[in-house]
Amino acid sequence: MPDFTDNLKPKDDGSAILKAERDRSPISTEELSRHLFSKNGFLERQQRVLRVLEKEPLFQKKQQLNLARPDRYHLGLARAKALRRFVVREGWDVEDYRMAEYLTDEMSPYHLHFSMFATTIKEQASPEQKAYWWPKVESFEIIGAYAQTELGHGSNVRGLECEARYDPNSKEFILHSPTLTSSKWWNGSMGRTATHAIVMAQLLLPQPNGSYKSFGPQPFIVQIREKVTHEPVDGVVVGDIGPKYGYTSMDNGFMLFDKLRVPHTALLSRYAKVDPETGAFRKEGHPGVVYGSLTNVRANIVMHARLVLARAVTIAIRYTSIRRQFRDRDAADQSGPEMAVLDYPTVQIRLLPLLATAFALHYTGEAMHNLYNNTRNAIEEGNFDSIAELHSTSSGLKSLCTTYAADGIETCRRSMGGHGFGGGSGLIGINNDYLSKPTVEGDNWMITQQVAAYLIKIMTDAVSNPKTKSADATEALFRRYLAERGRRRPAEVLRGPQIDNGAIVDAFQWRAAEMSFRLYDARIVQKKKWNSLLIQLHRLSNVYSQMILVNNFYAALQPSPLSAHAASVMESLFQLYALYTMDTDARTFSTTLSATPSSLDVLPDIILDLMIKIRPHAVKLVDGWAIPDYVLDSALGRYDGRVYEDLFDRAHRQNPLNRTTFNVDWQSEEIVLGSGDAGKNILAKL
Repeated sequence: MPDFTDNLKPKDDGSAILKAERDRSPISTEELSRHLFSKNGFLERQQRVLRVLEKEPLFQKKQQLNLARPDRYHLGLARAKALRRFVVREGWDVEDYRMAEYLTDEMSPYHLHFSMFATTIKEQASPEQKAYWWPKVESFEIIGAYAQTELGHGSNVRGLECEARYDPNSKEFILHSPTLTSSKWWNGSMGRTATHAIVMAQLLLPQPNGSYKSFGPQPFIVQIREKVTHEPVDGVVVGDIGPKYGYTSMDNGFMLFDKLRVPHTALLSRYAKVDPETGAFRKEGHPGVVYGSLTNVRANIVMHARLVLARAVTIAIRYTSIRRQFRDRDAADQSGPEMAVLDYPTVQIRLLPLLATAFALHYTGEAMHNLYNNTRNAIEEGNFDSIAELHSTSSGLKSLCTTYAADGIETCRRSMGGHGFGGGSGLIGINNDYLSKPTVEGDNWMITQQVAAYLIKIMTDAVSNPKTKSADATEALFRRYLAERGRRRPAEVLRGPQIDNGAIVDAFQWRAAEMSFRLYDARIVQKKKWNSLLIQLHRLSNVYSQMILVNNFYAALQPSPLSAHAASVMESLFQLYALYTMDTDARTFSTTLSATPSSLDVLPDIILDLMIKIRPHAVKLVDGWAIPDYVLDSALGRYDGRVYEDLFDRAHRQNPLNRTTFNVDWQSEEIVLGSGDAGKNILAKL
């Protein structure tokens, strides 16, 4: 029987609307994409890998949201295996493999193997250990996980309860979980996949009086499952922790040890060594290297945040450009077309600052990537001077950037009204998956203490040695602040009709320095208790991290490598991010004398003017992120604008629930009409 809906068209042509949006902006999307992703052949790699994935039925995404969680792990493992086969078949390198994981857009059960597990071995194994383990890691002969977080401890790594007690007689370490809360917990890839794990455990060494002394958490490489049967080895209880928000394809696990003996060589010993004969402990290098894998992950999280936020903003801006609701109340012709939702300032104020924030995250993500690589190169040469800066910066930016992205996804969803709530929005998976980011790899409120402690130390040094010159930008800022604080004149952001970009940068820098000094005074001079300052310390971390984003965004414009039109719009985006941030926390800019009251008073009007300037380019700007429809998996955000056709197709033709006719008579125990099923299939799954 013909389906008359096959011939229905939406009232408004989404494709024509997006074409008109693109035609109104002179910005070159290709130029912008090249500007954002010129390094490492990102765009070419994306296209090359995408062509492979789109041809494979296993990687089709149409029914993912309809799968139960066990089925999602099955699918995730099947895809993970297929990607490894593609590496061989297509001759992919590591970056190609990572691109495939990004495009697949799910947390692969193999993900932790090539991230934290491999990184830890690469950075913390001795040359002999690396020579033995690395070929097994690279070939996937073993599959690894990183077991740090426990049921009772996450952010407080020093408080981990799992023990590694050294037995000098057998020259073995005895891994043991003395309490229920010492169970490893949340560790990705460990629940059902991993054969081995890096286990962070308290190193306990025997003392002359017969007692044991803790030398803090140290990394051990441990086999947790048998090679052939894949069953847990004796002395290990390990499994999946069960349902959770997002990451349905990832087997986050729990694990406990019952006096499991591992050889002396299990301790990764590039920086921490235990003499096999005497049991004496020797540490080399900087203590911060023990957490190198965590720092690596935080640096990557900052880079990833830009793409996550850009993805949500792309969907929201394309859809709100197409969606029509109500007419302009002041229009002379009240019978004319309805307004595009994106033309409402109440929608613009939610989306356009997020668009600007995505670009701010991009430039800082690149800077964070460079800082990490430069620090690692220095460490390889025996120079540990920049470790403290890396830990501090990565902690602060991880906290701020993941908060921006997580909150931004939800803001985008709400801006799209009812359809943002549906599966066709493309936001359900990314929203659920990203909810974890402000918590994992360091809770966003806890890790900011590291940033504040670092800044207080730098300020203390600057106060003690105010005239000493330093190549470190933060130290130089603090010394300039100390020299000028008695004669500070707040920055005037608006000079006549022009926005003063230099004054914006100065205001953010001065605010960070002034708040650092206040916390230095409270902690060092007044000796206030640390816990009483935690809220101010968190705020200081955000202030400092916002300064970093502003500094990096501004630096990218000096001079801009873009053509005149694109450079002008990019400058407006810089100003929108900075001034919107300033407006949301105007009080601190005022009380720290960072900006004049007159500047702060006019911010709402300036922000409105900036949004008017950016609005015609909004669709082209999100196009510049070059996010394929395959990744977006969104009816609302698809490039061709066929929003309503796709939404209806997903509901009417693709929804498996609509292929079953149910018996809804309450007097009958049958569930599916004509099946005779009395609900037994459902009961079997409960």
